[in-house]
Amino acid sequence: MPTSSKTTVPEPPAAAVAQDPHWTATRERLRRRHRPIATLTICDDHEARTGLDRAKRALQMVQAQAEADPDDQDLKRDLATAQTAVDQAQRTYDEAAIVLRFQAVDRSVFDALKKAHPPTEEQATDGEIVNAESLGPDLIAACSLDGITAEEAREYLDTWANGEATALFMTCWNVQGETRMDLGKG
Repeated sequence: MPTSSKTTVPEPPAAAVAQDPHWTATRERLRRRHRPIATLTICDDHEARTGLDRAKRALQMVQAQAEADPDDQDLKRDLATAQTAVDQAQRTYDEAAIVLRFQAVDRSVFDALKKAHPPTEEQATDGEIVNAESLGPDLIAACSLDGITAEEAREYLDTWANGEATALFMTCWNVQGETRMDLGKG
């Protein structure tokens, strides 16, 4: 007969509490952390993309001139005009763009997905650790914060241009390894 066991939260080490009386609050913050999120922005509007790029380049040129001559009032006006152009171009780009959001899954889920999609014999010989072709749709669906299903992901991977399909898969793969910490000297 199965018995249920309740997981208890261990007490913090006495030495840690003595060194940092706020250790309990720190532990709680660590528990509440969210897994990393990555976005993939798709903009099929060529004019919106190039317009934004041109506006940003123009702003950079004016900024460089303004840094060289910070008292020039004409450059200050040009800088404001260039910033307004970038803001407008960004709005146009944002209206045309599709932003997909992906969140890293728990390590156990990621490990299970990799285990469920082992490399073929040929892939293993080539040094691959998973069968990316079969893993892709499941990983994308598991990571999607927008509700992309495995079936939709398979369609995207099969029909999008190779670079775009690769970017979709790699966004989900890479968010698993994202780190948001700095290693300091003790």
